[in-house]
Amino acid sequence: MASITPISHCFWRGARNALPFLLVILPFGALFGVAATDAGLDLAEVMGFSILVLAGASQFTALQLMNDHAPAFMVIVTSLAVNLRMAMYSVSLAPHLGRAAPWHRVLIAYLMTDQSFGLSQQEYERAPAMSLPQKVAYFLGACLPTCLPWSLSTLAGALAGKAIPEGLALDFAVPVTFLAMIAPGLRSVPHLAAAAVSVIAALALSSLPTGTGLLLAALLAMWTGATVERLLERRNAA
Repeated sequence: MASITPISHCFWRGARNALPFLLVILPFGALFGVAATDAGLDLAEVMGFSILVLAGASQFTALQLMNDHAPAFMVIVTSLAVNLRMAMYSVSLAPHLGRAAPWHRVLIAYLMTDQSFGLSQQEYERAPAMSLPQKVAYFLGACLPTCLPWSLSTLAGALAGKAIPEGLALDFAVPVTFLAMIAPGLRSVPHLAAAAVSVIAALALSSLPTGTGLLLAALLAMWTGATVERLLERRNAA
């Protein structure tokens, strides 16, 4: 039972469950290292960028805007907008991890990624009897094969630079990562409705400034999922 499961078991279970993401984290991180080096950043700047931000999507967004000579204010605001999904993740995990010790919450906030959120949310739904220490341990375990390898693969990409063949197409890692996280969660009508709306809205709003369309699509998808879930609950209660 979850109540007697050792904390270390939860940690290593999270780490094992996150291992498949290495298949996409490593090329994704290497791709950023190559792109950042090509953009003129030195090794210290590339690694500082990767370690301090620790968010691939906003890192690539900021890098693209920097290449386009956008004002620093626009780079910062747009990158924050892209990363606002982390606030949505935090709200979703707050019922599970909100009572953790302050230093745990700081660490969780820093290590929050799409992968650690997706795995943890699924695990908490699968095993609702998990204690708070078990939930924290699982989350931190899920971060082990994703966060550290991200920085190491960025370093490898920055050092290798142009030695990586252009035809290797490392950018496949981006869509594959998100598909691997989303697919297991599409288990109900509200989930499917939210996914459908997010795809349609993201395509329809793709002409908006960087990140804005995706944020609006995410908000519409969450509203759709919540609305469909309420309608189903009312129908079942009738």
